[in-house]
Amino acid sequence: MPVREGHEGNQRHERYDAVIVGGGHNGLVAAAYLARAGRSVLLLERLDHTGGAAVSTRPFAGVDARLSRYSYLVSLLPRKIVRDLGLDFRVRARTVSSYTPVERHGRPTGLLVGGGERRTREAFARLTGSDREFEAWQRFYGMTGRVAQRVFPTLTEPLPTRDDLRRRIDDEEAWRALFEEPIGAAIEARFTDDLVRGVVLTDALIGTFADAHDTSLKQNRCFLYHVIGGGTGAWDVPVGGMGALTDALAGAARAAGAVIATGREAVRIDTDGRAAEVTFRGADGEGTVFARHVLVNASPQELARLTGDTPPAPAEGAQLKVNMLLTRLPALRDTGVDPREAFSGTFHIAEGYRQLATAHAQAAAGSLPAAPPSEIYCHSLTDPTILGRDLVERGYQTLTLFGLHTPARLFEEDNDAVREELLKSTLAQLDAHLAEPVENCLATDADGRPCIEARSPLDLERDLRLPGGNIFHRELAWPYAQEGTGRWGVETRHANVLLCGSGAVRGGGVSGVPGHNAAMAVLEG
Repeated sequence: MPVREGHEGNQRHERYDAVIVGGGHNGLVAAAYLARAGRSVLLLERLDHTGGAAVSTRPFAGVDARLSRYSYLVSLLPRKIVRDLGLDFRVRARTVSSYTPVERHGRPTGLLVGGGERRTREAFARLTGSDREFEAWQRFYGMTGRVAQRVFPTLTEPLPTRDDLRRRIDDEEAWRALFEEPIGAAIEARFTDDLVRGVVLTDALIGTFADAHDTSLKQNRCFLYHVIGGGTGAWDVPVGGMGALTDALAGAARAAGAVIATGREAVRIDTDGRAAEVTFRGADGEGTVFARHVLVNASPQELARLTGDTPPAPAEGAQLKVNMLLTRLPALRDTGVDPREAFSGTFHIAEGYRQLATAHAQAAAGSLPAAPPSEIYCHSLTDPTILGRDLVERGYQTLTLFGLHTPARLFEEDNDAVREELLKSTLAQLDAHLAEPVENCLATDADGRPCIEARSPLDLERDLRLPGGNIFHRELAWPYAQEGTGRWGVETRHANVLLCGSGAVRGGGVSGVPGHNAAMAVLEG
């Protein structure tokens, strides 16, 4: 069977310098770097399109709204990769970082972070009655900002040792708080307000099922990756949606000479450490290609399946992903905040510190959280280009919701029923802070159905082959070398097979870092 680029062309290439398995953003980054370095590259993608989880689609029939369907914000993508590959890709900063509604003393209020230091200070004072929490906030995020400036540049360098990274950070208080003690200890030592504590903790729980005091420190690793992005920790909106990035990456790879073959699923990798044979399957049968290196942009479980090795135990995902299209933003019970500001940043729902602990305990005991925590943001407020002109003129907006503390095991008995139950209770938590139910604002598609879709961890496992629905492929790793991690954190036990997906060391999130690092490992060899 000939290898073709998409469904076009008929030139057969049987030998390549590198074959890349998987056309997500990391595979595309690796393909672009290697092709630009003069290597012959074939990328095999099982679906009929590239992009993986970093895609933009029109999920609602007959509606011109192109949503970032799975991943949706950008922080960890180094500008170095954008510059090196000449990508036509931009992000926009959000003027509001977050809004967290709460009821205090019998009235609705909340905490708005953003809009300048003075405004944020005033918001803290209104919520807590003093400047203490704001000043603690400034000191804490000043500390994480200094860590970000030192750690982020190392992500595209060979892995430092633990001691090297510690010396580079050069702040023993920060090292202890982030790398040695459960993040809950640092939060409780610095903040007293339950709501403020919860807002800080959420960055440690996105896609990670853990308690604030988990002794494994997996919540610390999650927190670290959420606060180091770009050397600032800012999370920005991709202009044109996440698909704009992967479209630009695919264009860069093709322009450099890489062959991208969609509808081709790799089914086996045979290697002696010097040369590899990749067997793949398409609509017209099975084929084989040979390569000096194979880069696998898939989970460690999928890598093991392809090479015949024993797979690692999967780390289950624990999130609910919901996409919505609204005819208008709902009004808030807190009339002191404009919904256009509240929803442009991260809108925290049921994410007080005690609420998060209770939700985790209930889920760990085998039940859905009674008050499921989640957070929402509105892409179209910052970047309306994802909507058709008619929708923009009519005031339509998107909402993206990410729910926490809902591990895959809770959905195993009846995924559809549990998903619907969870969606209903999650929206009820949101409605508690709105002046009207969000359902009243939902648009309808061409068939008259509400424009809302929800995805459980099991749905993500089915659709994207994320093991257990884990958005990081496995538990995140510290960004320093440990036994067996190799020079770049992408190496496997097979000398010429590299892992370039989110399961690599310094993987997770939309970063392109594992793709870059795998390409560097090949070019060094």
